[in-house]
Amino acid sequence: MKCKVGVVLSGCGFLDGSEIHEAVLTLLALDELDVEAICMAPRGPQRGVVDHATQADVAGSRDMLVEAARIARGRIRDLATVRAADVDALVLPGGYGAAKNLCDFAAKGAQATPHPEVARLLREVHAARKPIGGWCIAPALLAAVFGPSAHPLLTVGDDAGTARELVAMGARHQDCAVEACVVDRDQRIVTAPAYMFSARIGAVAAGIRAGCREVVAMARAGGGA
Repeated sequence: MKCKVGVVLSGCGFLDGSEIHEAVLTLLALDELDVEAICMAPRGPQRGVVDHATQADVAGSRDMLVEAARIARGRIRDLATVRAADVDALVLPGGYGAAKNLCDFAAKGAQATPHPEVARLLREVHAARKPIGGWCIAPALLAAVFGPSAHPLLTVGDDAGTARELVAMGARHQDCAVEACVVDRDQRIVTAPAYMFSARIGAVAAGIRAGCREVVAMARAGGGA
């Protein structure tokens, strides 16, 4: 049976949802690994809407799932309906939506709280010893969920300010180049910096491929890896 990896999206667009390059590169990397990707997002309004042409906040409301469906070409599930048994692993691309919509790290830093359904699924997957990957700013969400209890080793590249916030939440941090990833084998969590760097898309792709390889290898090896 083909390995199934849930891809958690948070909208569409790097300033108020999922970073589109990171999401598509993740889907491509998983496909190259012969994995079935299951895209999902929470239902509900984004925390703000941004005009990506001007990078200015604009009035209005957008639903996370409806917007994420643009990236998933309509093949998307309401995250509230997903259980750990439905996937062999989870991967979370970045974009500010991970820090605005999946949690409120963008507003509250180390005092961030996660979206309840996202936290529920992450905890279920982690308890089942299934691997989790997070790119770019998504490790802030992982720190909000797992920092106080599991103290995972995470990376946001070499962003010292964000790293301090993750450590304040109970996580540990390791600097990492954009083309690489950091693996916490005990907690079965893989993170990669991606667009935490102002980098070329090819370098971001290399890091995401590295992260996906680690996540899928863990998933295929099972809980004892």
